[in-house]
Amino acid sequence: MGYAVFTFLHWQTIQHFLKHLKQCTAIHQDIWAQNTPAADEFFIRFRSTMLPRCALGLCHVFMLVLCLSASEDFDWTKNDHGSFHYGTFPAGFSWGAGSSAYQTEGAWDKDGKGLSIWDVFSHKKDKVQQNNTGDSSCEGYYKVKDDVSLMKELKLNHYRFSISWPRLIPTGIKSDHINEKGIQYYDELIDHLLENNITPIVTLYHWDLPQVLQEKYGGWQNISMVTHFNEFANLCFERFGNRVKYWITFNNPWSVAVEGYETGEHAPGLRLRGTGAYRAAHHIIKAHAQVWHTYNTQWRGKQKGQVGISLSADWGEPVDISNQKDIEAAERYVQFYLGWFATPIFHGDYPQVMKDFIGRKSTQQGLGGSRLPTFSTQEKSYIKGTCDFLGVGHFTTRYITQKNNPSGPSSSSSSSSYFTDRDLAELVDPRWPDPGSEWLYSVPWGFRRLLNFIKSQYGNPLIYVTENGVSEKMFCTELCDDWRIQYYKDYINEMLKAIKDGVSVKGYTAWSLLDKFEWDEGYSERFGLYYVDFRNKNKPRYPKASVQFYKRIISSNGFPNQREVENWRKKAVETCSSSNQLLAAEEQRSTAANILRLIHDPLTSHMEMVTEIVVPTVCTLSILLCAIFLMFLLRKQN
Repeated sequence: MGYAVFTFLHWQTIQHFLKHLKQCTAIHQDIWAQNTPAADEFFIRFRSTMLPRCALGLCHVFMLVLCLSASEDFDWTKNDHGSFHYGTFPAGFSWGAGSSAYQTEGAWDKDGKGLSIWDVFSHKKDKVQQNNTGDSSCEGYYKVKDDVSLMKELKLNHYRFSISWPRLIPTGIKSDHINEKGIQYYDELIDHLLENNITPIVTLYHWDLPQVLQEKYGGWQNISMVTHFNEFANLCFERFGNRVKYWITFNNPWSVAVEGYETGEHAPGLRLRGTGAYRAAHHIIKAHAQVWHTYNTQWRGKQKGQVGISLSADWGEPVDISNQKDIEAAERYVQFYLGWFATPIFHGDYPQVMKDFIGRKSTQQGLGGSRLPTFSTQEKSYIKGTCDFLGVGHFTTRYITQKNNPSGPSSSSSSSSYFTDRDLAELVDPRWPDPGSEWLYSVPWGFRRLLNFIKSQYGNPLIYVTENGVSEKMFCTELCDDWRIQYYKDYINEMLKAIKDGVSVKGYTAWSLLDKFEWDEGYSERFGLYYVDFRNKNKPRYPKASVQFYKRIISSNGFPNQREVENWRKKAVETCSSSNQLLAAEEQRSTAANILRLIHDPLTSHMEMVTEIVVPTVCTLSILLCAIFLMFLLRKQN
């Protein structure tokens, strides 16, 4: 709301205020409600006569409207954390877990699959932690029945997975070749899910673009991706749409654009600062809209399904909720993150704050136009409303404050970036728990704030939470993941509070079902409810304590009472102790087998022995020696 004060003279904003005036001004509400010629005449006269006459008078009217309509806008100054809420979710609420193709399937070059940008990127040196790849990952390609059994044991209502574009169309170009073995794999997965009463929610793009399209056209920098992606989506609707009723076009396009084409941290690893992310996002939004229209015109009548998009967003909370500049910075943070994609899809164009800030900085840099692309009038109309439901991925929160980044002629376009365009700084509270990923702090109340923001900004759309979970970064095997139990308990409870606030959340997806390949972090971080032993070629799965806890939430459809919920936690930890013993025994057997193999094959396995046994042993001894030396120095000083 704070930013609107500075942009209310724009015609689109005037129309917005007139709408609020019609809805919220009590003195005229009854007149409009009568739907009489006199009421119509009043509104027409207001638009055609009073508006052009008196700009000053309008300023006063609009300020009054802001006050009158404040109850309908998001209130940045109100942050009621509240206590834990015991209660249940609405009947029919859907509980699930998720995964993605590249992160779990493995079989990267089997049965006719083509290369993806992640296959190529992960094989480059030093692009991924410890040079890990997703070549085999969880071997999910060969474990469909086993993994569906895990879902059934969890009592999931739905399972979210993605379809690998190059597994179906190896080059990404439909006219080149369709891989029927890839079709067969997803047929089998979908059929097994349905046989076990688990609803498939299918993502069409979870970051694994066919490498040929990257090499030939430049990937999402090129408008031709819109057509190729639409052809791929149409093939999926044709082959799987008789059984799949929930489609997600893109997962977290923010990461695709920013980390793939701005920072280069993710595939394809390009660093096109200040332009690459905006161009990629522009084409992704157009591709999403075209796929939605394709389904709407060709398949919806026959298949009765829905098409949405999954947008990930951290929440941004003002450092000082009484400081207007901090409030504006926090709103900018969320608009540059979530609004970048959601506002065009729900309202037809980019957030005004993005257009203003990027446009102004582009001008200051001496550029002829804004680095943020524009939609034509026809495109705005075509994109607006292309969302049957909104998928929301959320993990953490940041405190936000104002920070001015230089953007004059001296700071050339090479120093401009998506991050400096926002003019803000991100902060964290050192008291927030951070068990795993360096970016992931547990801040449950931010989830409720985000969901209520979506409700106020986009007309309370149907929401499915498509990603929510927490990682751990541990060198020792630990199935008793008490911190994950706490995270799920708190975040799911904040979602329940949001539903009580009136937010239309219809389902929740725990991220993720299995430990898996975590992009540039490789296998160094684990998000799974089930532990996967990646050192074992069979990739066995072991339930963590969070499996039992999440299963109880699903069975009870919420949190019945304090005593019962505390009992769930206790039983979950007890169960994981026996699982820990089982896993430890298996790891001992695996280690012994590796040692025997190294003994019997010393020449070919010399380097494996160095990396698997010698290096860890030397590192451990070095740490112990350093600790002893440090203790000696401290004692000497005392």
